[in-house]
Amino acid sequence: MNYTLSDDLAFFQKRINNFIQSALKHYPNARLTEAMAYAVLLGGKRVRPFLIYATGRMLGVSLDKLDTSAAAMESIHAYSLVHDDLPAMDDDALRRGNPTCHIAFDEATAILAGDALQSLAFSLISDDEKLTDSQKVAQISALATAAGAKGMCFGQSLDLIAEDKAVSLAELEQIHRNKTGALIEASVMMGFNLSQSANDMHIRMQLQRYAQAIGLAFQVQDDILDVIGETEKIGKQVGADEYLHKSTYPKLLGLEGAKQKAQDLYEQALDALAQLSFDTSALKALADFIIHRES
Repeated sequence: MNYTLSDDLAFFQKRINNFIQSALKHYPNARLTEAMAYAVLLGGKRVRPFLIYATGRMLGVSLDKLDTSAAAMESIHAYSLVHDDLPAMDDDALRRGNPTCHIAFDEATAILAGDALQSLAFSLISDDEKLTDSQKVAQISALATAAGAKGMCFGQSLDLIAEDKAVSLAELEQIHRNKTGALIEASVMMGFNLSQSANDMHIRMQLQRYAQAIGLAFQVQDDILDVIGETEKIGKQVGADEYLHKSTYPKLLGLEGAKQKAQDLYEQALDALAQLSFDTSALKALADFIIHRES
């Protein structure tokens, strides 16, 4: 049977949404919980949870053992978007085709919803009875490192500092390997961490190569879509990077150069997967999706 990414993505989107909805039912029926649900459940491709599921499944991990890690990752991602959209940061009014959380609710509630989603992520993993204590520590460590001042938050800080400034290609890659790439790499490694291959350094190295390539490719394609995309498809305002005077791959490399950069990263990702003796169909298909997506 031929592999179909769209069916696989739809399956895991439904699975992770149902899991997160169930988790939020344990929280008070309050405005804060409503804002959390709005932020985490209102659309999204679920690329990061998909990477956890697809990597773990490839390595023989049962899906129910991957659920909390996938939900934790999506909670962290959602919190980061809520805060990134705030007036003090990117000041966006549209996310996933809907009003951003601080527009739909208010700024203070959005800040608290982001904070609470971050806390939810770590409580989900720490309370998971399907994981051993050492697996919980590995997952929490991977997620905390990728989300914090050595990863996503560091990248976001560099991105804000770089507004209205010309940065080099190396500096731009440092921003995005942290801001976007860190969580994508952590997603792949969190699927790997729960497998029986977790101590195999060859598999770890190739999965890291793959994840680093698609993590940067994801941002390159985001930059391309900010130039040639359609607001209705990408779910946020086209031209936002230009409005904020951000350095982007099309600005530094030209549009065709940015497209070639994405293609080069795609080929690096495929080369890494070719070194593995597993069925890598899902990871290959996702890499292709990342550089050809229109949203």
